[in-house]
Amino acid sequence: MVLVAACASDPDGSGRVAQPATSPSSTGPGHGHGGKFEPPAAAPLRSGERFVNLTMARPYTPKAPNGGTDEYRCFLIDPKLTSQGFLTGSQFLPQNMDIVHHAIFFRIGPEDAAAARATDARTPGDGWTCFGDSGVGDDAAWVAHWAPGANETLLSEGVGYPMPAGSQIVMQVHYNLLATEGRSGSADQSGVRLRLTDGKTALAPLETALLPAPVELACAPGESGRLCDRSAAVRDVTTRFGAEAGEMITQLSEYCTKTKTPVPAVTQHCDHEVPGPGTVYALAGHMHLLGRSIKVELNPGTAKARTLLDIPAYDFDSQAIRPLAEPVTVARGDKLRVTCTHDVTLRQRLPQLRTAPARYVVWGDGTSDEMCLGLVILTPKK
Repeated sequence: MVLVAACASDPDGSGRVAQPATSPSSTGPGHGHGGKFEPPAAAPLRSGERFVNLTMARPYTPKAPNGGTDEYRCFLIDPKLTSQGFLTGSQFLPQNMDIVHHAIFFRIGPEDAAAARATDARTPGDGWTCFGDSGVGDDAAWVAHWAPGANETLLSEGVGYPMPAGSQIVMQVHYNLLATEGRSGSADQSGVRLRLTDGKTALAPLETALLPAPVELACAPGESGRLCDRSAAVRDVTTRFGAEAGEMITQLSEYCTKTKTPVPAVTQHCDHEVPGPGTVYALAGHMHLLGRSIKVELNPGTAKARTLLDIPAYDFDSQAIRPLAEPVTVARGDKLRVTCTHDVTLRQRLPQLRTAPARYVVWGDGTSDEMCLGLVILTPKK
């Protein structure tokens, strides 16, 4: 169940993937949303690089479908590539931090560009709804992402994401409307600054393995309500985000726990087998507002065991990529384990969730749902 995508950075020229971002907070779970985002000054351009600035064509006002408070909207943006190039860095520029939860950038190859344009054209308004992925084909490659606490992603020299001539970018923005409920017309016009090379020098490709684990979090003692029943909670997620969201919950349970009868617990984990040899440079972890800690381990329980990522006090507002002190080699068949701990009692303490109904929390796309996701950034070896 390892899903391959891509993102990374290295400002110091050491050959490691690194992230020039604010230091991770140790104050516990963050609040998400709000405030004004001031991007740092860009690192100087290196030989063969140029900046390409892309922005949504016009402000977009999200409307969460199916009675929810979240919309994932995909916008097609064209870097106007007339020859082969490489993506070597990116800086997302969120315009309305009250509603922007995170953003993911997918590369659409030239062979799928027409399908992406057709999807955009037949959908009312700008962009299209796209829970889970780009909403265009199965081969869209994740080439960048942004979440609170991340600044410019800058790749080390010698690595990049191939961008064939004619490639398009799908900018998926997760809008969460909890902070603006009761107020209409909150619009956003976010953009991105891409760092692209001329393609004259071949670069080694980076990929990011996405390591999900299930979330099975029962209502807290004293809480009650219709959604405290797991079946009702799963139906609610499926109603808000579609059949694939429900399938994701089932697949995670069966793949990670080897059972169709999940057991609720504050801590869950999942083991993923490495599909081929490679070198790991950096990692990141993603949860939502109930997240307490996240860890990624290599070959746990064996003589080769080592911890690659350990965030004992997860902060939603500090999700920068974390480089390894030294790159780590992995082999086909190695195990990567992601482990997350959540705290349902935070629902009564966080302003965004205090008025939300009590629910059995499972994996879901909404901010009031949860995720457990490790991101492992590596170069595969052929």
